[in-house]
Amino acid sequence: KEDQNLLLAAAYVSDAQYNRNVPFETSPRAIRLYYFYNHWTMQVAIYFFICIDLSLALFEEPALFPLPFLATSLAEVLCLTAFFGRLVHFAKVTPQMVFWKDTKNICIMVTIVLTLIDLIIYGSLKAVNIRSVRWSRALRPVFLINFPESRQIRRTFRSIRNTLPDILYVFLLFMFSVLIFSLMALKLFGDRGLKTVEGLPYFTNILDIVFELYVLVTTANSPDVMMPAYNFNWWYSLYFITYTIINTYIFMSVFLAVVYNNYRKHLKNEIRKLVYLKRHKMIEAFNILKVKVGSEYVVMEAQWRRLAKVVAPHISSPHLELLLRISDEGQKGHVDKVNFLRLPDLLNIQVVTINIKRHPLEDWMPRVYQSSASLLVQRMVRHRQVRWGQIFVWVYDVIILINAIFIALDEKNPFISYAEWLFLSLYVIEILLKLYTYEPRAYFGRKQFWNWFDMLIIIAALVATVANTTIQSARKYNSQQILDIVLILRILRLLRIIVSIQRFRVIVTTLINIGPTILTFGGLVLVVYYVFAVIGMEAFHGKVRFLDPNFTSPDALVCGNPALKDSAFARDRYCKNNFNDLASSFILLMELTVVNHLLLLAGGFALVTHQAAKLYFIGFHIVVVILIVNIFIAFILEAFFMAYSLEKSEVETAIEKKIQELGVGIQEEEMQDGKLIDNVDAKDSGFSGEDGDNKRKDLKGLYFRIASKKYRTVDALLQQMFESEIAPEEEGPSLDEILNFSPGDIYPKNPNFESSA
Repeated sequence: KEDQNLLLAAAYVSDAQYNRNVPFETSPRAIRLYYFYNHWTMQVAIYFFICIDLSLALFEEPALFPLPFLATSLAEVLCLTAFFGRLVHFAKVTPQMVFWKDTKNICIMVTIVLTLIDLIIYGSLKAVNIRSVRWSRALRPVFLINFPESRQIRRTFRSIRNTLPDILYVFLLFMFSVLIFSLMALKLFGDRGLKTVEGLPYFTNILDIVFELYVLVTTANSPDVMMPAYNFNWWYSLYFITYTIINTYIFMSVFLAVVYNNYRKHLKNEIRKLVYLKRHKMIEAFNILKVKVGSEYVVMEAQWRRLAKVVAPHISSPHLELLLRISDEGQKGHVDKVNFLRLPDLLNIQVVTINIKRHPLEDWMPRVYQSSASLLVQRMVRHRQVRWGQIFVWVYDVIILINAIFIALDEKNPFISYAEWLFLSLYVIEILLKLYTYEPRAYFGRKQFWNWFDMLIIIAALVATVANTTIQSARKYNSQQILDIVLILRILRLLRIIVSIQRFRVIVTTLINIGPTILTFGGLVLVVYYVFAVIGMEAFHGKVRFLDPNFTSPDALVCGNPALKDSAFARDRYCKNNFNDLASSFILLMELTVVNHLLLLAGGFALVTHQAAKLYFIGFHIVVVILIVNIFIAFILEAFFMAYSLEKSEVETAIEKKIQELGVGIQEEEMQDGKLIDNVDAKDSGFSGEDGDNKRKDLKGLYFRIASKKYRTVDALLQQMFESEIAPEEEGPSLDEILNFSPGDIYPKNPNFESSA
């Protein structure tokens, strides 16, 4: 029973660590199934089948790589079987009432049934040579969205759904403005007898006017749409200027403001739920393992160790000991409730264990390595400690900049060619000096990206230069392009200069912060693109065809469709912008996201089908550009605000404090940008100046630092911000109250000055 309780508590802690909100049965069998359900192999397997299911559109008609219908249908049935198996597995670990109330599970089951029905109908009609529509393909992203592993994508969709009511009122007002201006345009220009460049009537049809003015909001047809009226009378330009100011600048800015305000409000509400759910799970785990010592309930040290090893089986013994020292501050042999609740945060902060070893040269020739000249070289290379070291870094930064200038010059000049050998020699000297100063195995550690990058680039440049010189001397052929590529790669070293500038560092930090979360928006865009691509392939497949540009047949000149004769679409050779396969559809949708030629593209497909086809392109613009892109901008803004406003979390501070108290700390600044320092923090270890250099030979053992403590996700920053508002001893509301949180609950009912600010 003790082992079962430990597994149950570890499941709660693991859920709190990874922000999972899966209510599961607490029977021993259900707990084992739940561990298997969350195993990384199961998650990789389900994502594999999701990728296979989505990629089937590449092989189905209209296909980029055609496969028989039997092959694609069998692959889809296999994927559906995997999805159903995953759903059954989930049903085994959750209470039945919870499972059937979860709309995600209902969506997956309904989608599986609809897909099978569509497969049967499509296959039956295909057997008798009747072409039908594979409408269920547009439902495939449902699997990506609704499985528990896609929490981030669902959160983004919830933010969109919650934002829609407020956006709807702004959008209706915006469309009312477009309609008013359209009616004004019809009365102003409809009876003037004006013509467009193509010789068509200008602003005589109200539907065409609405579409033209809507596109004008994107500036895709500016100033073309204005020119007939402007050529007739320059006063008419005031109409278009007024329209642009009101609808392009004011309304689009209001859209961004509404989206940002609602996104931030609902995101904070989501984070608030996560914080309380995490605390709720940790309290459940504490109640399982607690014992009474004196007047308070605690978790014994041995039990805490076993729990941490179950939750993080790969944690090293020194790392585990460090976390225990933080949790059991007074070395009492037990962990109290407040410190126990911090366990998932402690496990989430990556602490790098560094095994510091003596340099081999210290053993081989200690007198030479510890001589005054040798120590001067070592101080110079350890640039963040002494003035000479800073000069060393600045000199090589200037060398990199000069080398970048030389790359841009004419390489046929003998002077430039000889200069490249000089630069290579200087880079080799830099590497040799660092290898002389730093222990080689530490210098080429797994986390030392820039060290590996420098070494590989220098070796590649050296080999390419030697090979190029040898080939040129043999006069067989010129392989200068090889050297060009390698030399251009050297410019990437400039990134180190950018990161070293304080004002640029926040920008770089934010870009790194949004790196993992960008996958969330990538998944969101993939879902929207996929649905619109499938709809576009069904609606416009074969309507526009790309033929060899050198082919002068009439079909080639009109993109395979006579309806495009004399159109701007065919005249500008846009034939490859079509929906004839999934890849072409994605490229076309990307062009529509840029909205540079929305009018031309929409007009072309309207000519080959019906004018109602323009609604497809307007709908895509509303969903992607107005909604999703604005949410992405809101996310970027939030990332910058968080990066500027928040410092280290309380847990990070506690870890750093304990590391320094134990005298096993290494300054992150000294580790930054791959410049590995192979001695402990001088201030905390009592080593400084020459005395520190003399005693370095005695340093051997394990040291710690927090890895990348400046690079955090926005979710983590928001969670940190809200956790600071919860008292450590506060247990929080009940589970039902947490799940029913609304954004309005965030703000106090009787605000004071501080809460309002």
